[in-house]
Amino acid sequence: MLKFFSRKKESTSSLIDKSNERHTPKFHKLVVSDVRRETTDCVSVAFDLPADVENFYHFKPGQYVTLRTTLNGEDVRRSYSICSSPFDGELRVAIKRVEGGVFSTYANTELKEGMELDVMTPIGNFTTEFVADRPKQYVAIAAGSGITPVMSLIKTALKTEPESKFILIYGNRNSASVIFKDEIEDLKDAYMNRLEVHHVLSREDQGSDLMKGRLDEAKVKAFADKFFDLDQTEAYFLCGPEEIIHASEKALADLGVPKSKVHFELFTSSAETTNKPQSADTSAATGDILSSVTVILDGDETHMEVSTKGKTIIDSALDAGADVPYACKGAVCCTCRAKVLEGTVQMEMNYALTDEEVEEGYILTCQSHPTSEKVVVSYDE
Repeated sequence: MLKFFSRKKESTSSLIDKSNERHTPKFHKLVVSDVRRETTDCVSVAFDLPADVENFYHFKPGQYVTLRTTLNGEDVRRSYSICSSPFDGELRVAIKRVEGGVFSTYANTELKEGMELDVMTPIGNFTTEFVADRPKQYVAIAAGSGITPVMSLIKTALKTEPESKFILIYGNRNSASVIFKDEIEDLKDAYMNRLEVHHVLSREDQGSDLMKGRLDEAKVKAFADKFFDLDQTEAYFLCGPEEIIHASEKALADLGVPKSKVHFELFTSSAETTNKPQSADTSAATGDILSSVTVILDGDETHMEVSTKGKTIIDSALDAGADVPYACKGAVCCTCRAKVLEGTVQMEMNYALTDEEVEEGYILTCQSHPTSEKVVVSYDE
């Protein structure tokens, strides 16, 4: 349990402020303190935190951790969003079983209280700062397990800003597949008139065309027209399958919502999509050259020769023996984020970094190739 989250002598703002301290992502072996069945295909998992590592696990609402274990002799790691709030007194994630998912199947069928997992320290940009300076309105559009980080955001916003309101539009197949169904109802009772929830079910008729079917661009526009004031909304949080994220982004953009107000997080990305992100290119096109690459992690340097048309920077660093952080290797999570200090690189894809981070020189090393004769990349920045 995160005992430091419930110390009465500390203000709630100071607890969240601690999570602003940036640490290089590191794994610690943690004991599972609880496995709770949320739906037939989803569990939430909580961890004990020993006193010597608890400070590394302060988190912002909406962030995630990467879990690692060995299954059938292979190193398996997956990233899962934190569903608890910094005020809940625990670190808890939700894991929905997906077809063919090695780790998610293991977690839903075999993981038990008392077992150990390697847990990386929290990271992620799907968050915002909640400050009780004035009444605000927030809107979240989530589908399936996309509710996981949104739950953390909702609980933190309602706790931190006593005059603010949160509107949740949540898509699922049917009522039985709604993750955190009882907890959402409890929050509605606790924060009457401040938490508004609209369930959209694709395979269950609720007596309304708006509440039936899949979340798409037309539905988002209809919800905006009927349930929330665009001018009064402070921030929008989108989380779920890629097609729902893109449809929601398009609808909000058409309605004139500034891009700066829209936060999104993808759990997976498709290999083929009409909305494939543009490459974040910091150099002109180049032929194949051998680049001298230096990777800095915890102050230690690893040097290697990398072909500009060969392996990515992270794979080259792993081959060279550097214990660099990574999880998905698919441009979705931000675990392998690093900053280019010297030289130029090209990213093949980027679903995780903000435009501002790219402009500041940050890259996803799992997607990056050197394009200059010398490159220096730091995970410590």
